Amino acid sequence: MRNAHRVLTGISLALILSGCNTGSPPADWKEYAVTGAYSAAISESGNFATLGSFNHGGSLWDLRKHAREYNWNHKANEFSLIAATAISPDENYAATANQQDLVLWNVNNGQPAGFWSSPAEILQMDLSPNGNFALLGLANHTAVYFDAKNGGERRVFRHQGRVRSVDLSPDAQLAITGSDAYKAKLWSVESGELLQELEFGNVVDTVALSPNGQWAFSSGSLDKAVIWDTNTGQVKHSLSTSADFFRKRVSYLSARFSKNSDRLLTGTASGLVQLWDVRTGQELKAWRVHRRDPYGPVHAGVYAVGFGAGQYYALASNGIMNVLR
Repeated sequence: MRNAHRVLTGISLALILSGCNTGSPPADWKEYAVTGAYSAAISESGNFATLGSFNHGGSLWDLRKHAREYNWNHKANEFSLIAATAISPDENYAATANQQDLVLWNVNNGQPAGFWSSPAEILQMDLSPNGNFALLGLANHTAVYFDAKNGGERRVFRHQGRVRSVDLSPDAQLAITGSDAYKAKLWSVESGELLQELEFGNVVDTVALSPNGQWAFSSGSLDKAVIWDTNTGQVKHSLSTSADFFRKRVSYLSARFSKNSDRLLTGTASGLVQLWDVRTGQELKAWRVHRRDPYGPVHAGVYAVGFGAGQYYALASNGIMNVLR
């Protein structure tokens, strides 16, 4: 997995740097939000998406039929500004968050399963299996592993800057965080121990863990983006550099490893979606998300990417769900 503040800071600079890779157009696209979105997430199996839109607050969508299943807002008769959202690996629960409040939702019936206040602004989050815990990236320089059903902090991971990117391994044994302190950190959820740490040249705005726990993706804003080994902390591949005339700098906003951990799907602030071979570091395919032409910005940031049955998904800041093949 997406937050609006990351896109707004990255789009203008990314436009200068993104022209050399145009990518293929999507095979299909659907409008999920008429005027755009603040945040989005796509489930592990590619069946559902959650969205925080400008005009209608939070919602759950069924990607198999491109239909809105539920409207999710934190107050009755009021559209919430959903700054972060997540779906549990088993697709049983989802969560939406404004800057201070977190709501856990049952995907099967659309009903709330928990409502909690955060000690600080929520910048990003992820859910453990069955929605039992939420990993929150907070503006108070911490990431919190929070009991989403009963309340209470189970683990606090401290940083030296705002934690703007987080991800859990599917079994919730590992957590990865990225902060404004220019570092990506790998943690043991059980013990709270810091296992690995990578330093970047800018704020780390996107992180992801592979399902087998062996690989991590981390990227700095307009800085390097790397696939690295969680056991050794060694970089395996650099995805954002070029041997051409100048080094290419890209802001990645979303990333997802495939179920068997051999592919990586990424989305950028300039609307480029790329499929990578984790073993070789080679780009296998590239697409450009659909633009609202002639209206709206030239490019749309890719908030969320996902793997489906024989296809891929990318949900962009302009509210368009892109089907990629």
